[in-house]
Amino acid sequence: MEEDGNQKKHRKRQAGPKAEKKKAKNKHQQELTPQQRNPKAFAIQHAQKTAKLIRRTQDIKTKKQHIPLVDRTPLEPPPIVIAIVGPPKVGKSTLLQCIVKNFTKQRLANVQGPVTVVSGKTRRLTLMECNNDINSMIDLAKVADLVLLLVDASFGFEMETFEFLNICQVHGFPRIMGVLTHLDAFKDNKQMRKTKKRLKHRFWTEVYQGAKLFYLSGMVNEEYQKTEVHNLCRFISVMKFRPLQWRLTHPYIVVDRIEDITDPETIRQKPKCDRKLSMYGYVRGTHLKNHSMIHLPGCGDYSISDMQSLPDPCPMPDKEKKKTLHIKERLIYAPMSGVGGVIYDKDAVYIDLGGSHSLKQNVEENDVPMNELVASLMNVNNPLDQKMGTSQMTLFSNTAPITEADIEEDSEADDEEGIARVRRSAEFNDAAATNQKQEKQTEDLVFDDSDEEDESFNLFSNSVKNQTVSSSERTENESIGSESGSDSNSDSDDEETSSKKLKLSRTTVDSKASDSSKIVDANVTLSSIGKNVDTTDTLKGLKFDNSNSETEDSDDDIEEEEDDENEEDEDSEEEEDSGEDISDEEEEDEEGNLKWKANLAAAAAESFKKRQTERINYRKLIYGKVEEDKEGEEEDDELGGLFKVLKKKDEKNNPNISANMTDSSKCVPDKLQSWELEEIQDLIRDCFVTGNWDKSEDAKALLEQDDELFGDFEDLETGEIHHGDGEDDVDDDEENDDKEDDENANGEPSVRKKTKAEKTAMERRMEKKKKLKELFDNEYDMKGDNEFYDNWKLANEEQAKLNRAEFENMEDSLRVGYEGFRPGMYVRVELDRLPCELINNFDATYPLILGGQQSVEGNIGYVQTRLKKHRWYKKILKSRNPLIISLGWRRFQSIPLYSIQDHNFRNRLLKYTPQHLHCHACFWGPITPQGTGLLAVESLTGSEPGFRIAATGVVLELDKSMQIVKKLKLTGTPYKIYKKTAFVQGMFNSMLEVTKFEGAKIRTVSGIRGQVKKALKTPEGAFRATFEDKILLSDIVFMRTWYPVEVPQFYATVTSLLLPPAEKAAWVGMKTLGQLKRERSIMAPPKEDSLYKPVERKKRYEPTLKIPKDLQKMLPFKDTPKVLKAKEDPYKRVAVILEPHEAKVNKMMKMVQNLYRHKLKSDKMRMRERVSKHQKEMDRIGVIKARKQKQVKKDIYRALGKLQKKNEKYKKD
Repeated sequence: MEEDGNQKKHRKRQAGPKAEKKKAKNKHQQELTPQQRNPKAFAIQHAQKTAKLIRRTQDIKTKKQHIPLVDRTPLEPPPIVIAIVGPPKVGKSTLLQCIVKNFTKQRLANVQGPVTVVSGKTRRLTLMECNNDINSMIDLAKVADLVLLLVDASFGFEMETFEFLNICQVHGFPRIMGVLTHLDAFKDNKQMRKTKKRLKHRFWTEVYQGAKLFYLSGMVNEEYQKTEVHNLCRFISVMKFRPLQWRLTHPYIVVDRIEDITDPETIRQKPKCDRKLSMYGYVRGTHLKNHSMIHLPGCGDYSISDMQSLPDPCPMPDKEKKKTLHIKERLIYAPMSGVGGVIYDKDAVYIDLGGSHSLKQNVEENDVPMNELVASLMNVNNPLDQKMGTSQMTLFSNTAPITEADIEEDSEADDEEGIARVRRSAEFNDAAATNQKQEKQTEDLVFDDSDEEDESFNLFSNSVKNQTVSSSERTENESIGSESGSDSNSDSDDEETSSKKLKLSRTTVDSKASDSSKIVDANVTLSSIGKNVDTTDTLKGLKFDNSNSETEDSDDDIEEEEDDENEEDEDSEEEEDSGEDISDEEEEDEEGNLKWKANLAAAAAESFKKRQTERINYRKLIYGKVEEDKEGEEEDDELGGLFKVLKKKDEKNNPNISANMTDSSKCVPDKLQSWELEEIQDLIRDCFVTGNWDKSEDAKALLEQDDELFGDFEDLETGEIHHGDGEDDVDDDEENDDKEDDENANGEPSVRKKTKAEKTAMERRMEKKKKLKELFDNEYDMKGDNEFYDNWKLANEEQAKLNRAEFENMEDSLRVGYEGFRPGMYVRVELDRLPCELINNFDATYPLILGGQQSVEGNIGYVQTRLKKHRWYKKILKSRNPLIISLGWRRFQSIPLYSIQDHNFRNRLLKYTPQHLHCHACFWGPITPQGTGLLAVESLTGSEPGFRIAATGVVLELDKSMQIVKKLKLTGTPYKIYKKTAFVQGMFNSMLEVTKFEGAKIRTVSGIRGQVKKALKTPEGAFRATFEDKILLSDIVFMRTWYPVEVPQFYATVTSLLLPPAEKAAWVGMKTLGQLKRERSIMAPPKEDSLYKPVERKKRYEPTLKIPKDLQKMLPFKDTPKVLKAKEDPYKRVAVILEPHEAKVNKMMKMVQNLYRHKLKSDKMRMRERVSKHQKEMDRIGVIKARKQKQVKKDIYRALGKLQKKNEKYKKD
């Protein structure tokens, strides 16, 4: 017993695999979820109900999914275009003013043209009001991102609302929000609720179920209620927009300002001359390139003559994190509406100066500008000439300031030397020309932080640069730093006078100690490699050739442009006279070498060098002149607030300078190699076949790779297995070696993997199957239901990142040349040769759009469309009637032909469009991409009642070989019949026509088929035909043929913008024949061929049936013919002639009869009168009797009531 008491107790294992298994079996109850504790409670109780819930969840999830598109929205997107559309007198202008006031706290007195406001930190809005013109509705539907559709609730939906909705359905449906106004006209709330519900459901039918519909209940002080407008604006600010296909592929500009920049003298001499206009607006859609073709809806096609980007007039707020925008950041830009005291008219700009006391306002200390130059310009106390006389400027550190006197002395010295010249702009001519003599002064300059002060110095070329600078560019800081100093362009007269000495067009650094050149460029964008200049020449005045330094320039556009301008100006006089290429060093050497034969070898080498450098800069030819502004790091050292000192350490900090110093694409023959040396020959030995090539590029290795393409195979006849030794085996061996090295390094035993040659055919096939299985699983097995959709979205996001990163670090001036002006940039577009009516009749209430075109869309050709007459249009459309079509950006008039395609793909002409079916329409118009929607109207005037949208359709294909045929039936009559052969005439006019139709199928009206065999000599046009049965002489023979119809080549652009404002909505193009006849009251003469002619047939008598007498005797009586002889005509009655006495008696009797009838009639009338009087009397008596009865009933009921009360009282007692 003691031993039993001393035994150890069993201790459960707290760790280890057994303990973990037991814990997994017996989980703690608190750690279990309710579903794990009681799974039956969470089981599916109702299968159908659960299926409905799951189906509904999946439907909601699927409805949210759209086809993923690549996000091409720029970092600073253009303002969102909001169109306010509706019939007249529904409150469009009032709503626009209220929205502007909500965002900017300003009220617009007059709304004209687009109004751009800042609505949030990352969103701007462009508000536009649409007038009651179908042209404006069509144009705004093409550019609007959001449409506020105003509806007068007191009246209901008007025709313009449904017309605009159908226009939007064709041209890409934008986001649409309905707004109900005039709700204060309802006095009964119940009626208002019913009207709201009815209009909401009708609106949902046209747009989509659940479309947003706002209610503006009433007006306070001629404005809508602030709360309702604020809610509407909040909804606008957070709305998301889905890009439309047409706008993703076509750039466009909504013009918000227009100016006439034509020469006033030309306008004075020729008031009707073509104008040159500049238009301003934000680029939208996709990138718009300079000199591309654009279309002005309502005007025509034009080419952009010039295009420039401008500072954003309504920029985004700062990127600082803040909850709300400051009032100063709530900007508004409405140049045509007179915001900010500036009104832009078609021929003038009006500025509100604010009165005479506006200039005497005290400037607060906080408003003092930080820049000294701006402060000095604001406080003008002395005249300009005194300031110029006392002005000084220090170009570089540790140098004396330059005054006006020094500049005048220098300019006089230059004039004495005869070096002054006028520069002209280069016109796409990069070829190097012969150089003229030019002296250039230089200064020895020392870098601020250079360690090689004794070895390096700069050579500056002082040249005059007269370049036109736009007003917008003058406002920007044009100071550009260089390593030795800075170059600036100033508009002041003193700087223009001293530009011969001060403007730095090129900087060349020469190193005497080393062969390598230190390169410095004035613009600091790219560098140029200067020619080594001898020190003795430098000390004598440093006269060197610009063309030599140009031979080693980089591809920077600005530097090449300046060089080309220098060369053209310098060589303008010697280009025609001089035919020899002689270097400037030989001409300007003071020691001189006047003998031309002295140094022929050097001259030949120099000419070879110049020929190598004379190449065309294709980038400048394609993308034009690009001025690139380099935004370098700001230095602490400033000279007068204009120049920046760029130090030499910037070259190391900025990799772009050092990376682009040498242009590898240019041939620089300065350092010609001596190919006789064996060391230099070894450098290029591997460039030839006899050299030592890499293993991957060796011919033998490539042949082995080709053999390996066929892989291992087994000869089925002999059973021999052939192995391919190729690159795969080498790779496998290398991989095995690497793995063995790794395993040995870890101290574990290494197992060598079999090579491909060592594997059996079965093992190789199994590996191949495993690889195929992995590829199949990766391609078809989805991890979840949304894997495909998520992968698609991820791919689009990666593509969007690549698109943004492609030109992200490039300067805008250079980037614009490659990709064009990106969306969101505010640009100025110049257009030439526009009609004068566009600016003379300009109306800001009509939208002006510059729609970009693709390369093919400028051509005119046959366009095939699928078209359907609108179900609300009353008339059907007729072929060859002119139709106004809206397609792409254009609105034009054309003549379509309608056809339908038969089962054998024959396009059969239709005279009229079918009522409820699609048909094909072919017309002569602009080439447009497939899938583009089109809209057709017969008239633009709104005077005619009813729905104006005649038809809608879509572009199918652009095929000029489409053939539309018309049915033509030829008829003839037989004049001779021989069994199954007949001679037919009247179908053709000559033997030649018959010969053309030999073998054609013919048919009779009764259905007997036949064939044309051969023409007959007489009569003319007759032929022999065979039929499948004998025909009769009374049969009509016809042939069904198809006649090709040509589409009329008529195309006329709708030029509504060229009309006066009162006539813009009533543009009239080609009229239909019916319109012309109605206007002139002309009756349509009927065509004789179209009329039904009376059929004249001879009367056919049926022969009587004659039965022989013998047969009649054998027939029963009922079948025997019973022919009776016709009776003779009865005798004619004799006319009775009365005697005079009888006539008088007859007359007297008629008179008595008439008197009797009259008496009866009068008695009947008197009886009716008595009856009516009696009825009235009875009615009066009945009223009196009813009144008495009523009184009697009252008395009786009163008495009965009293008795009942007495009885109740007695019962209680």
